[in-house]
Amino acid sequence: MSDDRDDRIRERAYHIWEREGRMQGDPERHWHQAEAEIDREAALPLTADDALPETGEIASTDVLEVEALAVRTGISGDEAQELLDRLGNDRAAIEQAARSLKAKRRRNPDEGLAK
Repeated sequence: MSDDRDDRIRERAYHIWEREGRMQGDPERHWHQAEAEIDREAALPLTADDALPETGEIASTDVLEVEALAVRTGISGDEAQELLDRLGNDRAAIEQAARSLKAKRRRNPDEGLAK
């Protein structure tokens, strides 16, 4: 069980490092942030709302949340959806990642066109 947890933390720390622009020098902070996120997610109670609908349809409130994040942060709807899927309910991490994406695009405007 501990190996699985460490693997999940390692993967999350890597994603944090990536979304922060792959800057060197602070792996402990990334590890601790990832560990806190994983532990926080594990402590959340599972409810029927956590399950995806069998039809695969997206609730209108989810669409509005994606659109609101995209408008508020200046990222695309696809990027907003990906952040929400990956980071769940961690609002601070979502907002930080969205700002990082926008800043990265400003530094390298042609990067977004390659997708």
